[in-house]
Amino acid sequence: MESFIYLPTLKQAVMILLGLLLTYLAVRQKYEPLLLLPIGIGILLVNLPLSPLAKTGSFLDLLFQYGIANEFFPLLIFISIGAMMDFRPLLEKPWLIIFGAVGQIGIFGSMIVALLLGFSLWAW
Repeated sequence: MESFIYLPTLKQAVMILLGLLLTYLAVRQKYEPLLLLPIGIGILLVNLPLSPLAKTGSFLDLLFQYGIANEFFPLLIFISIGAMMDFRPLLEKPWLIIFGAVGQIGIFGSMIVALLLGFSLWAW
């Protein structure tokens, strides 16, 4: 007699726990809810046993192919977070611009080091 109860594998169970943790942190602890809530819910949806969202050609697969694989969604996320930035601390203490400048120097410095080590800017 076959059982109709489908238990998650160990890997799925670990990912489900991680999804629950991220969702808990976003909802209860109010810790970065704009980032953690969609990530946590996505982890839960994909790792449920027999989830149709984990298959090739599913809605999440299409989002991955056309949004993440071509790096469109990460660009939108960083632009959106930058647009929501609160500039009041910067206006109150203009010397804080040094932190932003150091961050930009770090980004471009690591890109230059990567190019000197032989890495390519383009993946194709």
